[in-house]
Amino acid sequence: MDTMPLDVMGLFFFAYRDFVGDADALLERQGFGRAHHRVLYFVNLKPGMPVADLLDILKITKQSLARVLRQLIDNGYIEQKTGESDRRQRLLYATEKGRRFFEVLSATQTSRIDAAIAALPPEGKRTVLKFFVGMVETGDRPTLDRLKLTDDI
Repeated sequence: MDTMPLDVMGLFFFAYRDFVGDADALLERQGFGRAHHRVLYFVNLKPGMPVADLLDILKITKQSLARVLRQLIDNGYIEQKTGESDRRQRLLYATEKGRRFFEVLSATQTSRIDAAIAALPPEGKRTVLKFFVGMVETGDRPTLDRLKLTDDI
């Protein structure tokens, strides 16, 4: 245990718990969970994202995603359109209601991140971004680039 980064692991746990806590409470009131939040995040990040890409990113089964998507679509948060060049493709877009809900879910998370980064030295944000990229599996790093999550590094 002496060689384990127990401090980093513990801080990561508490940071994540607090980061998702407020959003979890809002999601629960809608009958949603973290999977719904993840879908809303990526669909808002990349409007028109194909379902296949979302499955690849989230690493969940089609059945699990289908249940979550159905709830979000039925409740008016996401709409699904057929691809123009490939009619088999299902493209996902947040509705106005979905964009507003995502903004509400993200407000406390944004405040938390902004406050933590503001307390760092000037290069602090880049260091944090590099740390998170380093935590991601090497094979998934091109996805980070495609989603433009590494532009500031």
